[in-house]
Amino acid sequence: MDEKFEEILEAIWAAGENNNFSVEAISKRCAVDFNDADLSELEKEGMIVKNADKVLFSSKGKEVAQSIMRRHRLAEVLVTSILKVKSSEMEKIACQVEHCLQPEVEESICILLGHPEICPDGKPIPKGKCCDHDVKVVNNMVVSLKELAPGEKGKITYIKPGSHSNLHQLISFGLNPGVVVTVHRKNPAFCIKFENTELAIDEEIVKNIFVWRLVN
Repeated sequence: MDEKFEEILEAIWAAGENNNFSVEAISKRCAVDFNDADLSELEKEGMIVKNADKVLFSSKGKEVAQSIMRRHRLAEVLVTSILKVKSSEMEKIACQVEHCLQPEVEESICILLGHPEICPDGKPIPKGKCCDHDVKVVNNMVVSLKELAPGEKGKITYIKPGSHSNLHQLISFGLNPGVVVTVHRKNPAFCIKFENTELAIDEEIVKNIFVWRLVN
């Protein structure tokens, strides 16, 4: 979703916490300017329902907004309690993080922080699945692709260039950060699958590809 629309949904959520669903209240809490056309687009997408001057969530919009707010407030806790960022910078950084935090990273941060229930401003942090199950251990982690077993999947986080030619060759194959690969087999050659491609890779190169281990 476009970052602007995410900001509007976030503002609707924040205004709703004060039981005020008016466009004026939402506009005051929104980090970006918006107009009727933007609200109409969100209504068209099935995220909101407009009723006179009020803007209410649909069930789909509420779910999306809850996820955005959860990422934002977890980011606030992370940057203030762990990274020790000044409170004056907290909001700015949290706003940037909320748009790019991937679900598996969001869950790991929540677990590492001990499932915080409120953000530094004292506002509630929406719960995630990891909170409901009181997960204590971070299962997902960045490892070398070489450590994955056949059948396991990983999302490429970065590639350590053993040499420029190796890096360029991998990129030419479409192995970029964000691509999900599955280890097909490790013997007699290390072979992976991704999208519609099956590729055998030298093990010296495999160990320099780092992935976020995905749990099926």
